[in-house]
Amino acid sequence: MTQHNEYPGYVLWMTGLSGAGKTTIALLLEQELKARGCNFERLDGDVVRESLTRDLGFSKEDRDKNIERVSFVAKLLSRNGVGCVCSFISPYQAVRDMVRANTTNFIEVFIDAPLNVVIDRDVKGMYKKAIAGEIPNFTGISDPFEAPAQPEIHIHTDRETPAESAQRILTYLEKQNFIPVGESILQPA
Repeated sequence: MTQHNEYPGYVLWMTGLSGAGKTTIALLLEQELKARGCNFERLDGDVVRESLTRDLGFSKEDRDKNIERVSFVAKLLSRNGVGCVCSFISPYQAVRDMVRANTTNFIEVFIDAPLNVVIDRDVKGMYKKAIAGEIPNFTGISDPFEAPAQPEIHIHTDRETPAESAQRILTYLEKQNFIPVGESILQPA
């Protein structure tokens, strides 16, 4: 498979509540970008917490430090022509603005779903525990989520399928000339 190195690096930063669909969409994007031979990496909140930032908790300071470390990795990759598909709750606008300022071709994608929808989707029972007070500093329940005011892309996962959401993002990346135009392998649900 040919790698497309003639395209610039970028940071596709997906933010949203737990359960909004960030990882699901990122996995679809990964599948499509691999099929097109794109030079990219996928950075996911849960995976990063298992390796790069396992020493951090969920206080505001630790969340900020988590995103600061991820931002450094994304900065290195994006400035060297690698696309980064990043899926992190990243609830604070100031921190997302810091990532924007420090990376190449930052694209903020708000993966949006109403609180009642993400609670219904919660297979791990995290929201139930947070509502019961068993999990402190839980975004959307006992800790704030600052919705992006002007994201480049606003996805409503309660209104479209994950494949439709991923296709909207791919179309944006194509129009910005970050990836080659291609026939999508994504199958509608």
